[in-house]
Amino acid sequence: MDLDVTHPALSDLRRKAKSRMPHFAFEYLDSGTGTEKGVTRNRERMDAVQFMPAILRGDFTPDLRRTTLGVEHSVPFGVAPVGMAGLLWPDAERILARAAADHRIPYGQSTVAAATPEDTGGLAGEMGWFQHYPVRDPEIRRDMLRRIKEAGWRVLVVTVDVPGESRRERQRRAHVSMPPVMTPKIIASIAARPAWALGIAKHGQPTMKFPNSYGPQAKGKDAFVHAGRLIRGFPDDAYIKAIREEWDGPLIVKGVAEPQDATRLIEMGVDAIWVSNHSGRQFEGGPAAIDCLPPVIEAVGGRVPVYYCSGVQGGLDILRALALGADFVFLGKAWYFALAAFGRKGVDHLVHILKSDMISNMTQIGAASIDDLPGRLISSKRP
Repeated sequence: MDLDVTHPALSDLRRKAKSRMPHFAFEYLDSGTGTEKGVTRNRERMDAVQFMPAILRGDFTPDLRRTTLGVEHSVPFGVAPVGMAGLLWPDAERILARAAADHRIPYGQSTVAAATPEDTGGLAGEMGWFQHYPVRDPEIRRDMLRRIKEAGWRVLVVTVDVPGESRRERQRRAHVSMPPVMTPKIIASIAARPAWALGIAKHGQPTMKFPNSYGPQAKGKDAFVHAGRLIRGFPDDAYIKAIREEWDGPLIVKGVAEPQDATRLIEMGVDAIWVSNHSGRQFEGGPAAIDCLPPVIEAVGGRVPVYYCSGVQGGLDILRALALGADFVFLGKAWYFALAAFGRKGVDHLVHILKSDMISNMTQIGAASIDDLPGRLISSKRP
């Protein structure tokens, strides 16, 4: 089967994934929060970023290479951390860690994934970026950082845009939990997806092994909530300063939307800023993430790299964020749609889709390199 003919776009992979994932797993991956206006706003504002087409530029091959945090990558995109990854598809963390290492793109693994840092650190190698949710107990924090470092993770990403639980209504209706609570509805959903069920039987029931190793697991009516809530902390400036003292590698803070926060974080010694609104999964009443990017870029002033995620659905969206000043762009949901659709083959195909889409669009607008993209924007000051 030629996937470039049968599934040439991310939307095709999403549709295939939906047919292979249990309903609760798909709802966790696909949903936003509230009435999902935040998700819609991300999409609408991304579409408002437009380029001017170009003619008479001759024959050229666009250069997609990008260096960040001292490592050169053949493409300027990577795998954003996604919680409950092993619930979305069996053994997802190991498959994606290996794929990222092979393609030499950053691989982000969540604190609340089904794999521990020890499970995957050696697979990701220098592509490993471990995502850390703040925890209440400083001793637990220090031990987590020790384990992450000893497992070989090079970069630490501290997520700060989850100050509390989001209700995520679609997920509640679908009875999302990790591990799944075996109600008749959940059992029927699993039975309807034999590939997922066989994978789980082979690799074991997904649990949040990393946070669970520090305390009891959420149960009963709270089972659908991250197990990490039981040890969760509430980050402030002091927390970031403590992390900076305790982590001797590259440190990124993810979830930045305001310029003054970016400036303050740089003063604390952070090595990169990550603009994100959690893809509309936490709060639907705020601005689109792409509208937050240019003011943050201006405030940072080139002192550290600025990364971007939220609402990215293809190569053109990657170019949009890069043109507005992002140094690197990350996708989350897309990788799991690809994985659920066709396994490792789907992940490789998604890399191909994104690269081909970027090259095609750069050719259309006459951009021979990433540095040429800002000059092809129709306007970066959008209404």
